Amino acid sequence: MRQQFVFRNYWFVLVQTEGETTYEQPIPGFDLDAALHSLKIIRAPFDEINCNVQGFAHQREIAVSPIAALPLKTTLHELAHVILGHTASQKLIDSEQTDRNIREVEAESVALICCESLGLPGAEAARGYIQHWLHGEKEIPNQSAARIFSAAQTILKAGSLEEGDQ
Repeated sequence: MRQQFVFRNYWFVLVQTEGETTYEQPIPGFDLDAALHSLKIIRAPFDEINCNVQGFAHQREIAVSPIAALPLKTTLHELAHVILGHTASQKLIDSEQTDRNIREVEAESVALICCESLGLPGAEAARGYIQHWLHGEKEIPNQSAARIFSAAQTILKAGSLEEGDQ
């Protein structure tokens, strides 16, 4: 017997509901709101119906699912898409195809570096995601590696708290 998914008109996304906003875990030594402000990136409501989408980025906006498995890592991944210039003309979700493997490797590598630098969970998941998008390649291209380190440094510097600010 074959089962089929059917979209229903009365289904809704979480952003269409009311209630308390989700709790955001503080990051020692890093202010995410300050980073967003400094980088001129705004948070948009997450309105994707596809439950497999953890977040998306469009131009200078990012959105992270309130039920994302690793919301801080996902936020850093989406920030990376913006900083790397991947979102200049399109909304990035799980259905893009042109050079998507390199875009995803770059963004997730930035998220991995930021998570490791900030002591956040998600490094193991990031490594698996990167390997998946490398499609069996042994190395990340040198040009991508330079872009990855530059973007990670930009994000970490934008949200860094000086000792007097903590």
